[in-house]
Amino acid sequence: MRVRLGVVCCLLSATLTASAIQPTLDRRSIEEAIFMGQSRFDAERARFHSVYRLRVSRPPIDWIDVITPFHRVALAAEAQARIGDRVFGQREAAAALRAAPDSIELLIELTFHPTNTFVGVPPYNVYLVRGVELPVTSQYINRYPRFGPRTEGAAPAPPDPNAAPILGKGQPMLGGTIVVRFSAAVLDPNGRYDIVVIEGPKELVRTEVDLGKIR
Repeated sequence: MRVRLGVVCCLLSATLTASAIQPTLDRRSIEEAIFMGQSRFDAERARFHSVYRLRVSRPPIDWIDVITPFHRVALAAEAQARIGDRVFGQREAAAALRAAPDSIELLIELTFHPTNTFVGVPPYNVYLVRGVELPVTSQYINRYPRFGPRTEGAAPAPPDPNAAPILGKGQPMLGGTIVVRFSAAVLDPNGRYDIVVIEGPKELVRTEVDLGKIR
């Protein structure tokens, strides 16, 4: 147990001090992501995920989870381990990466005022901005409503794009999740970008993500 804890701590330290995101993962990186996702230590996994979560706390945005390829593999391995299946290797990792090849996704968590009259998640747009460069536009944006209470966990919970549409059945829409995908190929892996969320001409939120400090 002490040996495994030491290995987990060393891997976590290496992950937290990684020099930049990795748009393409080599075999060793995939193995490290799997090892992290399958860790039996909840506190260590929570600390790992916290690096990828940007706390905003500015209505209607609560936080933004950044899903890199490394993080995606770790999440997939963790999801399998959570249901008791630890048979997760290079093949399963490749399948997880095919869902969003060479991409970075942002999961933007929303909470709306309880008296809102929305019939769907508002058409917010999201860009990445750095200095005087032209804004980086997304490959796509998907918006998912939430009608019930949200249980906050350390790990992000991406909505299932293949699930049946969620209907409110008369309940008010309490929040939602916006999933935004960007091509990693057009981003500086060591760059700092502002995540800008806008509604029409109005800027709702601007928060920085440092790609050089996540993996």
